[in-house]
Parts: sequence; structure tokens; C-alpha cells
Amino acid sequence: MKIKHISHFKANSAVELFGFTSDGEEVSLYELTNKNGMQLKVTNYGATITSLKMPLKSGEFVDVVLGFDTLEAYIKSFDLESAPYFGATVGRFAGRISDSEFVLNGTSIHLKKNHKSHSLHGGNGGFSQKIWKVKNIHNGKNPSMTLAYFSPDQEENFPGDLSVELTYTLSDANELMINYTASTTKDTVVNLTHHSYFNLDGHKSNVSEQEIMVNSHRLLEKTNENIPTGRFLNVANCPFDFTSPRNCPSKIDNTFILNKENEFAASLFNKSNNLKMSVYTNQPGVHIYVGGNCFNTLKGKENADYHPLSGICFETQNFPNAPNYKHFPNSVLRKEELYYHKTIYKFQSF
Repeated sequence: MKIKHISHFKANSAVELFGFTSDGEEVSLYELTNKNGMQLKVTNYGATITSLKMPLKSGEFVDVVLGFDTLEAYIKSFDLESAPYFGATVGRFAGRISDSEFVLNGTSIHLKKNHKSHSLHGGNGGFSQKIWKVKNIHNGKNPSMTLAYFSPDQEENFPGDLSVELTYTLSDANELMINYTASTTKDTVVNLTHHSYFNLDGHKSNVSEQEIMVNSHRLLEKTNENIPTGRFLNVANCPFDFTSPRNCPSKIDNTFILNKENEFAASLFNKSNNLKMSVYTNQPGVHIYVGGNCFNTLKGKENADYHPLSGICFETQNFPNAPNYKHFPNSVLRKEELYYHKTIYKFQSF
């Protein structure tokens, strides 16, 4: 039974018990609502967004992200054939690192392997499966919440104690704003991202008729194991040219190199309810992935059956495998530096 208590929060935020981990740690579910009724639900398990309800011009609401109804399902999802990372915060390093190895300051770092011989999304125990501390909840105009995670030196074999803070904000302009900061006690590599699967028609639908645009003329070439080769490919005259609106592809798992003007990265538009999402970021790339398949093993929210076309991810980030290529954007965080990453998902109903 869920126990809801709002005693220490004001009217536009709430918290309830979401469940317990296998070792008895309590996990909560937090809710923020802006003045327009846009509603965000976040659990401190993986700093994960479980629900994002958007008001439409019609007065109806649509939940635009995939997820589960229970903590148990989120935990079990990491045992699926391909873990979906629904709504999760990914770190220390989003994407793949080839052969789970890179050189830092002349020393070879050997990470734990969790994707064949490679490291994916931070390894076996990445940030998506950690209990984050809720540091602050701000009510009133532009409600927000700040979560923090301390990653000790050598977690998944990454060097340095890494202290991460993440703030989710709902603006009065119906923007979901995500800000990350991180600092380290030793030189290390960092690449954080957000992993919601968006579907502007509701999480029980599919994205095949929704249109995407990407502010990019180039993408990363990759091997058949999805490892970047170091080469950049032009998107012109290829199936992944999204410089003008095109329907979501049925299969995509690619990193696009962003054109930097105005920090506009990509957009998604659903003709059936005239809802548009625009993505903005200060990151050099966006990794786009269509999926969500739960292999008829786990049920999604409201008993939904998630399939390979259930949602689309816009993972704003540095390039996968960046530590292994000098011509890729720098992914090294020095001990005297501060990592800063911002991403905005802006929604408009026409």
C-alpha cells in the first residue's frame, strides 16, 4: 500500500513511498507541478523520471514518457535482454567505451565490462541504479528539486571521488530543465545524460508517425557493436538526414554532432494532438535511440506493453568513446574543474 504524506512540502510538490530495495533502503517518489498543470514525477532511485504529464490545448493531459508503476519493475528492468534505462540519469559515462579501457594521464584505466567486452552507461552499477539523496525542493514559481550522488573513487574502476548534483526544474513556459554539476578529487572522465523515452501521443502508443528534426549535418560512424570508429559521416542523402522533419525511423541508435547555434538540438512533433517538444543543450552531441522493448517480460505503466517503437530518446551528451579519441570533445574532468551540463525539453501545445 502506498502511503502519501505531504506534511513537509507545499501545495505544488508531494512525496510518497515508492518501495524498498532488496537490502531494505527506502525509495521515494516526488511530484512537482507548475502553474499550468505540467506534472513531473521523479524517484530518487537512479534520479529517474517516472512520469511527465503535459497539458494540451484541449484541456486533456498526456503522459509523454515511458516508465513503470513500481520500484520493483525498475530494478528488474536492468536484468532484461537490453536494459531500457527508462527515465534514468546515466553516468559516470553515458554510451559505450570501447573494450572498457582508456588512457588517462599516461595510465590505462580498465573499467568493468557490462556490454560484451565494452562498458555501457557507467557499467554494471552505474548511476541509474543508485539511491540519490534529495538535497532540496523549491516550491512556487518554477518548482524544482535537486538530487545528489557521491560516487567513490574506483566505483566501476573510475578514478576519483565524484560528487554530482542534478536539478530538475519545471518552468512556467512548460520546460523541463535539467542541470548537472560534478567535481572530482582526481582527474577522471565524466559524461552524464538523461534517458527518458518520449512519446507525445502517450506511453501506450508508438512513435512511428511522429516527426523529428535534428540540428546536425554529421553523425558518428560506428562498428556493428555500436562503437564509434572516430570518423564523422555526413547525413546528406542518407536515411538519418533529419535537417528537415521526417517520421521517426523504426530503428536508430546513433550519435549526432550538433550545430551549436542557439543550443537547439532536436525536436519531436505529434500531428495527432499538435504537441511539440524541442530539445536544447550545451553538449556537443545528441544520441538518438528508438526503443523501449520490455520483451513481454515487464508491464509498463497502466499495464502497457512496451515494444521496439514505444518511445524515442534524445540523450544530450558528449560523444561515446570520447576518452579514446583526441579529436572528440574533451571528456576529462580535472580535479580543480567543475563539470556543467544543461538540457531543456520545451513543450508547446498548438
